[in-house]
Amino acid sequence: MLFSGEYNHSVDAKGRVIMPAKFREILGDKFMITKGLDNCLLIYSTEEWENFYQKLSSLPMTNANARALVRMFLAGAVECEVDKQGRILLPAPLRTYAGIDKEATITGNGNKAEIWSTPAWESYIGSMNADVLATNMDALGMMI
Repeated sequence: MLFSGEYNHSVDAKGRVIMPAKFREILGDKFMITKGLDNCLLIYSTEEWENFYQKLSSLPMTNANARALVRMFLAGAVECEVDKQGRILLPAPLRTYAGIDKEATITGNGNKAEIWSTPAWESYIGSMNADVLATNMDALGMMI
């Protein structure tokens, strides 16, 4: 189960967006969406959400940063399902958090997918510098 690719879709007046067919196959009937880092939304299959939740629940509640992370990811989490037209409803608080208005970009990110406002995604991608990324990869011990 690997999410990959980049898909641009319009968001309708009710806050619905088409979920790419490739991602629907991976996600199944129900899945979770929550706030992510970098002001995007994260999409997890039920199985991956359970794995993620286990990691969150193992964090020490005596640590303020751990409590903040748990609150961020869990308070914004909603269960989603795809309608007959292949769309999902993005709740207003999640759309507001991610700045999603008329256009959304859905991207694969390994064990999860992300939903970005298209302008935010374009800005994020445009700000990347290949030399800086290569240096950071080396510092993380990753080679291409």
